[in-house]
Amino acid sequence: MTFRGTYTALITPFRDDRIDAAAFKALIERQIAAGITGIVPVGTTGESPTVDTDEHIEVIRLAVEYAAGRCQVVAGTGANATKEAIELTQAAEKVGATGTLQVVPYYNKPSQEGIYRHFRTIAENTGLPVMLYSVPGRSGVEIGVETTARLAEDCKNIVSIKEAGGSVDRVNQLFQAVPADFSILSGDDPLTLPFMSCGAVGLVSVASNLVPEVLVKLVQTCLDGDFVAALTQQKQWYPLFRGLMTLDVNPVPIKMAVALQGHCTEELRLPLAPLTDAAKLQLRHLLEEFGLLA
Repeated sequence: MTFRGTYTALITPFRDDRIDAAAFKALIERQIAAGITGIVPVGTTGESPTVDTDEHIEVIRLAVEYAAGRCQVVAGTGANATKEAIELTQAAEKVGATGTLQVVPYYNKPSQEGIYRHFRTIAENTGLPVMLYSVPGRSGVEIGVETTARLAEDCKNIVSIKEAGGSVDRVNQLFQAVPADFSILSGDDPLTLPFMSCGAVGLVSVASNLVPEVLVKLVQTCLDGDFVAALTQQKQWYPLFRGLMTLDVNPVPIKMAVALQGHCTEELRLPLAPLTDAAKLQLRHLLEEFGLLA
């Protein structure tokens, strides 16, 4: 499998502290109708830290069932314990996921050698194509450029990286270091255009929970090489992208935004807390500015 195009890091809708399967199905249908390349259930945006193991696997199973082969399903199955990541990944493979997203081990801050061995061991224990996920703002460490290149060379099913370090120069470095068939994807909506201008070939998006057609169009415009048109699109939608990532920690604003549209409840699990009244008002005004509220 090639990871290229637009992927949505799905929110996980809850109702009365249970997975809201009906809302989740409707969300996936909206994604597919917009032409999304793939969906990413139970990543950080899907509140993976606060679902238990059975729920984690159930969300992936539902995503596979509802997608029904119409888009890729790249399951978030990373963990900061290698054994746990393998177990989750094998469970995702068993229920029919078509790929796996593997985040850098968080909190324990392994060395680059530890990171290499972690991902290599996971790759050796699954047949799924693996998308690495470097997000130092959450994990405390990044996947080094040399480590990424080493993994791409040594593990045939490690084929991509979701880059969320916020650095265009790092994308340039990765593009120089990895094989031609290894794909780099942006992990930040506001940085999609600059990342793709330097060699990234897609996006794993938060904002596409809300406006999937906008991100599909932006990514395709970049893939077509029309960066003048892409810049116009970026300028138009940048305030929304930025607002969804700065009003509070992800996924609080995006879940509230989707809830304001009436597609799910605003229910989160602790330690995530709802937006303050002031931030909720800011979000409402932002959505109104973009014509996203009826």
